[in-house]
Amino acid sequence: MIKRSLLVLLLTLLALGAIFGLKFYRMRQAASQVPAVSPAVVAFAEVKSEHWDSSLSTVGSFRAVAGIDISNEIAGMVQAIHFNSGQTVKAGQLLLELDSATDRAELDGLLAEQKLAGLRYQRGQSMLERKFIAAADQDQNRAQLDQAAAAVAGKQIQIAKKHIKAPFAGELGIRRVDLGQYLPVGSAIVMLEQLDPMYLDFTLPERDLGRIGKGQKVIASVPAFPDQYFEGEVTASNPAVDTDSRTIKVQALFRNPGKLLRPGMFAQIKLSAEADQTVSTLPDTAISYNPYGNSVFAVQRGPAGWIVQSRQVKTGDSRGGRVEILEGLRLGDKVVAAGQMKLRNGMAVTPDSQPAPGEREQAP
Repeated sequence: MIKRSLLVLLLTLLALGAIFGLKFYRMRQAASQVPAVSPAVVAFAEVKSEHWDSSLSTVGSFRAVAGIDISNEIAGMVQAIHFNSGQTVKAGQLLLELDSATDRAELDGLLAEQKLAGLRYQRGQSMLERKFIAAADQDQNRAQLDQAAAAVAGKQIQIAKKHIKAPFAGELGIRRVDLGQYLPVGSAIVMLEQLDPMYLDFTLPERDLGRIGKGQKVIASVPAFPDQYFEGEVTASNPAVDTDSRTIKVQALFRNPGKLLRPGMFAQIKLSAEADQTVSTLPDTAISYNPYGNSVFAVQRGPAGWIVQSRQVKTGDSRGGRVEILEGLRLGDKVVAAGQMKLRNGMAVTPDSQPAPGEREQAP
């Protein structure tokens, strides 16, 4: 009975082994019939050495050396206007008067009180010398005289502030007030801008900090006058780098005798430098830009052909469709310049017959 059971078990195991063996054989046969995955066709590019103009290019905005909205410190009714829109004015020139009739009447009363206090003090001084009054009484007379003088001075200042003058020479904008209009404190009367010279404000990456300095030549062009170039020089830069943008703010000064440049104008800027620089470059299409770092797919020769490997790179300036490579690659290294979206590390690739974007010669 035991021998019979063992025989049945053995036959069962043999049957199961035959079934699994047949299934495995069929799977191997099916796998052998699946065509091999062809290497991805991509465009190759090579890290090349180029001579770049070492001048720095950026953009900025012009700003007046001095520019304000003229406003009133004291409320009042506009009594007289002494300027026209767009007028050129000198420093200290009277622009507008607010009604000061009440203030002048009050000033007359204060002057009378000051005169009376002066007479009282003079009489007190004479009486003090003859010891008819105490020194404390004369001190009181002196205090009253000083108070009267201070009140007169305060009222005179108040009247003077109702005579609004240009704080510096410049060009006036469009008048914003009318005769007889009541102006609350701080009302905008007219814009005043000093147009010659002009400041040009711009920013540069922190890596260029060592390439700029006071007196450095700056060339600017503006859309309003595309055929003209304006020349200025660097006058200052911020002592600290902006930690958010990693840039530094720079200021240049431009003479503007023809008043062609205006505050707020957008400018294309070029800063001169000592000599051209030799840089390693790639087509910009080869760079995958990411918040956590830029990368490329480097191409390497494997046992069965070309394979790709993702590699982090540090980039610099970009010009004419090419990007400066600062770290991560060497001259002659090959990378994928087009078709990166379908790639992954270790994947086989083959070069496209067409040159990569930004490449004048065909890759290997």
